[in-house]
Amino acid sequence: MCLILIAWQVRDDLPLLVAANRDEFFARPTAPAAFWHDAPQIAAGRDLEAGGTWLGISRDGRFAALTNFRNPQRQLPDKRSRGELVANFLSAATTPADYAAAVEREADRYNGFNLLVADRRELRYVSNAGGVAAALAPGIYGLSNHLLDTPWPKVTRARSQLAQSLAAMPQTEPLFAMLRDEAIAPDAHLPRTGVSLEWERLLSAAFVRSPDYGTRCSTVVTVGADGEVRFEERSFGPGARPDGTARLRFTLGEASGAS
Repeated sequence: MCLILIAWQVRDDLPLLVAANRDEFFARPTAPAAFWHDAPQIAAGRDLEAGGTWLGISRDGRFAALTNFRNPQRQLPDKRSRGELVANFLSAATTPADYAAAVEREADRYNGFNLLVADRRELRYVSNAGGVAAALAPGIYGLSNHLLDTPWPKVTRARSQLAQSLAAMPQTEPLFAMLRDEAIAPDAHLPRTGVSLEWERLLSAAFVRSPDYGTRCSTVVTVGADGEVRFEERSFGPGARPDGTARLRFTLGEASGAS
């Protein structure tokens, strides 16, 4: 992912709301969001190159999502796929705290990442790029390709928009409109992460559009106090061409095949 916004236990009737964009090269093969055949408790899209995922939720209420930490000088080809960090948590039985601690111990096996893991009781953040692993209090959080709540323009803007959109729930169109924001930040406000100025400009938008690389999907996930999960993923091809929508709806604790 390249942009994740989370409202965690902000509303009693909506303990978890996630709005996220995944940015990736269009040549990388991907399966849209669905329950996995080999792990039917997991609802997620899937990276068909490495087998992991960037965001997902399980039938027992485990949620995870990650972003890469942008640092081209520290990208090593022999590291493990970061997508397994999400998939492994969704299929595990450990608490978010225990899983985050285990990830910290093996963090050097991966290129830079930010990981969020949650169940119905706690939300944890862990990074191998200098962030402090922590349990997160109720609130609204934003994450791009730096540390949690780093005030990049698109993160700051999206956090504010998410806070405003909470009042409109269960309407999700304001969230998808937020995720389609293609505004480029002024050069004076751009981060300097080691890529060219042209790429910094391109990546400063919440929704990234270019011929070979861009926002592959926008996802909104909500979990109600009654355990109802709504998962909508809108996919895009080169040039922001709409490429299908996946919608999943189920209740936590349901047996596989009940959705």
